[in-house]
Amino acid sequence: MKRICIADITMAGNAAVSGLSLTFREKTEIARSLDRMCADIIEFAPIENEKIDTLLVRTAAPIVKQSTICQRAGYTVESVDTAWNALSSAAKKRISIAFPLSSAQMEFVCHMKPKAITETIPAMIARAKTYLDDVEFCAIDATRTEYGYLTATIASAIEAGATTVTVCDTASVMMPDEFTSFIEKLRADVPALANVRLGVQCSNGLGVGLACAIAAIKAGADEIKCASGIPAIPNEKEICAFMKSRGDSYGVCCALKSSEISRISSQIDWLISGKKAENGMISASSEETGITLDSTADASVVAAAVRQMGYDLNEDDNAKVYEAFQNIAEKKAVSVKELEVIVATTALQVPPTYKLVSYVINNGNIIPATAQIQLEKTGQTLSGVCIGDGPIDAAFLAIEQIIGHHYELDAFQIQAVTEGREAMGSALIRLRSAGKLYSGSGISTDIIGASIRAYLSALNKIVHEEA
Repeated sequence: MKRICIADITMAGNAAVSGLSLTFREKTEIARSLDRMCADIIEFAPIENEKIDTLLVRTAAPIVKQSTICQRAGYTVESVDTAWNALSSAAKKRISIAFPLSSAQMEFVCHMKPKAITETIPAMIARAKTYLDDVEFCAIDATRTEYGYLTATIASAIEAGATTVTVCDTASVMMPDEFTSFIEKLRADVPALANVRLGVQCSNGLGVGLACAIAAIKAGADEIKCASGIPAIPNEKEICAFMKSRGDSYGVCCALKSSEISRISSQIDWLISGKKAENGMISASSEETGITLDSTADASVVAAAVRQMGYDLNEDDNAKVYEAFQNIAEKKAVSVKELEVIVATTALQVPPTYKLVSYVINNGNIIPATAQIQLEKTGQTLSGVCIGDGPIDAAFLAIEQIIGHHYELDAFQIQAVTEGREAMGSALIRLRSAGKLYSGSGISTDIIGASIRAYLSALNKIVHEEA
């Protein structure tokens, strides 16, 4: 019976989900859960903020007992050293060298010419081999790459010391029979693949991600990349169900714990879905359980209700939830649906560098919109007054005046998350800084207030990460 290796890229893949920002604690909890699930490999995204990202991997290292921790390098030889610095304390470790190889993506993503990439990949693998034996080369968009260039690059990666080669159909251009032929042709044209582990990553773009993964197994693949909370990629529950029902007929198995996988995978999906709701990417979707709290509820009652909903918050997060609850409860009773939105928006956040003190908005059909905003930073109150094209634009300009910096507004969305005349409004803001997106969300019965809070949420993430 051939054992198929399961590489989970939840930690790496969600870094690329627009607007989604998991907290430090949430990331370490996901790593712990994946280890309990017995995923063979847990892959982390390339290190961007060396201080924070390195600390994350080092914190996860003692938590992960069974799985191999895989750290993706960037696009330079020096990034291999950075990856190793983060990874070195892990019991089982791997470095992954991942590059797009299609002509469109090479220059757009890496800002490199084909010749430069051809030279860089072996050099990075050779550097990684000085630290450890387990080194992966991943061709991110292999199915869109010029075939001769793909085979030559794979051959050179193996010659440089790669022990795993992964080919990806990230663009979802192949059906299962085509992917079978693709894998078989690669194995025939690159004989050295027989000496390394062959991995695949399939996309659900055409709804056949799992079918393509099964086709790859049939064609001789040894490893499959999966993820939770990323619909574009097959998840462990699907792979485990296949192994349980058809593994014997295919002569394959995996190490995933079938008794644990449904519960753990659902927990991870729930966490990630909750973060998407927090960022305004989806609406809150908890079922009503009969809980309704008014302004007479004290902090212990609210904390008990939060626990009953399934959340396990620390003392600081419970205090933040209660403060936000009080602001809403002064105007109306708070249902469980609204309380869940409050938890998603206020708990597990970065320390706020800027806090909202007050805002005054003047607007009408015969006067220009003006905003006067006061923020607090390290105990100091800062004020800004601006005229804008509407009240929200004026508010954002006033904030920029205070912080002395303009960030590109990549997205702004508002929506109701509950029903009725006094419905709570949710605002989503995405700001771009140094080419990276930062999302923030805010809720309030006042949509302008929600928008201001969302802007500050995104701003505080930028300040925290760039500090």
